Parts: sequence; structure tokens; C-alpha cells
Amino acid sequence: MFDRLEIKVLPPGTRYVAQLRFWVNGEDVVAGAVGEGGRGPYADVVLPVGERGPLEGSGEPRRVDVGEPDCTGGCCGYLSVVVQRFGDVVQWSDWQVPKGEGAPPEFHLEAGAYDAELARVGADRWWSVPG
Repeated sequence: MFDRLEIKVLPPGTRYVAQLRFWVNGEDVVAGAVGEGGRGPYADVVLPVGERGPLEGSGEPRRVDVGEPDCTGGCCGYLSVVVQRFGDVVQWSDWQVPKGEGAPPEFHLEAGAYDAELARVGADRWWSVPG
């Protein structure tokens, strides 16, 4: 059975541009690993226009920062995961977590649904700020 991914874009605020949160099987992965005050990656970094984003799984493993605690990643460390595609499966594994936090489990996502979710959230760029 595959895990289920939903990507949510949080609107820009006073401190940050729009950021992403990753919900897997109904759980906020970022909040679970860095705390409620932490943040996800900036949406424009993970969802670039006209090029492949860091989350697009390929046969080559890629480490991607997906969160950081409120004190910043430079202080306590980032939440990062290795993303890799194996045929019809995109695997999120080998988590690195901020100091003192527990790692999420390994996730196995159906590649078609994964690609569709990246395309869905990347197509609606309501959060983009020109300039």
C-alpha cells in the first residue's frame, strides 16, 4: 500500500514568502519533525517555473531540505529527506532531522499520484509575488 502525499502552500506572511507543507497520510511532516513554529521550504524554490524542481524524483537520489525549526536551520539543523524514483514508486527516505527531533518514517509514494500532486500545486501560482 502506498503512502498518500498532499502539498499545501501557506500564504506569504510578514516574515516569509509562501512556503510549502507536506502532509503524508494526513500528518503534517514538517510540524511533526520540527515543531509547530517551524517552516517548510519556500514555494518558489521547490516549484520553479520552467524547470525541474528538487522534489521531482529521478533514478538518482537527491537530498532535499523540506523544513527547519523556528530558530532556523543554521542553528539546529534542517529537516531533509532523500528523494528517489524506483519505477512506479517515489521513495522518501534517509531523513536528517534538527537536533533532538524524531525522524519521520520512510514513505513510498505511487509515482503517478506523486507527479500529479507536484503538477497540481505547481500550476496554481496564486502565491507568487512578481519581481
